[in-house]
Amino acid sequence: MAPGSRSTLISVPGGGCETCALARLCVPPGLDAEALGRLERLIERPRPLGRGTVLVRSGQRFDALLAVHSGAVKAYIPAAAGGGREQVIDFRFPGDLIGLEAVSLGRHPYWVQALETTTVCRIPFEPLERLSEELPALRRQLLRLMSRTLAREEREILGMSKRGARQRLAAFLLDLARRFRERGYSSRSFRLAMSRSDIAAHLGLDTATVSRLFTAFRHEGLLAVERKDVRLQGLRRLADLAGHVPSRPAPRVS
Repeated sequence: MAPGSRSTLISVPGGGCETCALARLCVPPGLDAEALGRLERLIERPRPLGRGTVLVRSGQRFDALLAVHSGAVKAYIPAAAGGGREQVIDFRFPGDLIGLEAVSLGRHPYWVQALETTTVCRIPFEPLERLSEELPALRRQLLRLMSRTLAREEREILGMSKRGARQRLAAFLLDLARRFRERGYSSRSFRLAMSRSDIAAHLGLDTATVSRLFTAFRHEGLLAVERKDVRLQGLRRLADLAGHVPSRPAPRVS
């Protein structure tokens, strides 16, 4: 069931933004208690969604942003619409927003599916937009989040167009390490929520190639891997392998 359904919503005592470990990623800095309270009153907190649950569908009307609180999701184009093969556009983790790319379109361009048990906070967009007109810090934060998402997607697109298969996987693992570090998790040891086929569909490779590369990286001492558990061992060599692909910096929002 999609998280927008009222029947999935529950209250979370003591689970407000102020005490959330991810607040620094999605809550504007400098909001006073009254402003933070107004923002929190907009947020609907749903029950955990099981692995495989579709959160939004391509073409679905956009009416709310979804903030990943725990778990992980993938944004993708199904095989039927992706030229015979599923295309994974992005992976979203705790602190990431779902729906920013739908703001101007008014409809979601991708499907979004839970990769594991996932919880999201639902934020109705029209009330959020009205509140942002009164709170400049909130408006700036929304622009920052949009900019951050677009900048990351630009880096990935540029990287895939200039890198071979080994470079793509190395860059992907380093990007995961960076994103986990930003969230206060280990950047060296982490669990992959996505399957090898999801990674392949994201990197523009086939699943067999991705599996062979994981094996090769393990033999080369770049990482240790046990099913979905990964430990990066050769960060400098991974960085050298990934190479440096220049991209325009995200614009500053004053």
